[in-house]
Amino acid sequence: MKPESRKEEIIKAAAILFKEKGYSAVTMRDLAKAMGIKAASLYNHIQSKQEILSTIIIDLAEEFTTGMNQIVNCDKNATKKIEHIIDLHIDVTLRNSDGLASLNNDWMHLEEKNLQYFEKMRHDYEENFRNIVKKGVDQEEIKPFNIEIMVFSTLSTLRTLYLWYPKQKNIDADLLKHDMISVLLKGVI
Repeated sequence: MKPESRKEEIIKAAAILFKEKGYSAVTMRDLAKAMGIKAASLYNHIQSKQEILSTIIIDLAEEFTTGMNQIVNCDKNATKKIEHIIDLHIDVTLRNSDGLASLNNDWMHLEEKNLQYFEKMRHDYEENFRNIVKKGVDQEEIKPFNIEIMVFSTLSTLRTLYLWYPKQKNIDADLLKHDMISVLLKGVI
């Protein structure tokens, strides 16, 4: 594994601060202090706080989009595709729970071009998920509950995993994947 660049270190430190305080409350001075460097030194590696936020959010959104596109195009039934979506969310959460805080809480602070790009990716992602669920219902793989409730319930759980999972000490990734898939697909009764 290659060592992190200074820019990657800055982005990682910023993601932690954005998660703790929110994007609006963090200053470049706060970030520099957290890294033990002078604020002016940050600008040797990045242009602005907005660049950091955009990098965090757009990189994660593109990772989800790429994963979803692979799932949509795979030759699996709806249930298997939903299992892969759950795996995708868990894998991304385990790698970057701090960044997911910005993706979920700070996306509205993106500048217009990146905001539109993000909103399109998010809309397309949700639409792909909705279509997978609908196909599963149509093919009688999935119980015919309201599609919107199923989509909302599943995505809400997966999107907030970054808040809950880091506090869990006795749940490893394999157990998390197995039980989340079982609970989200089969329920608890």
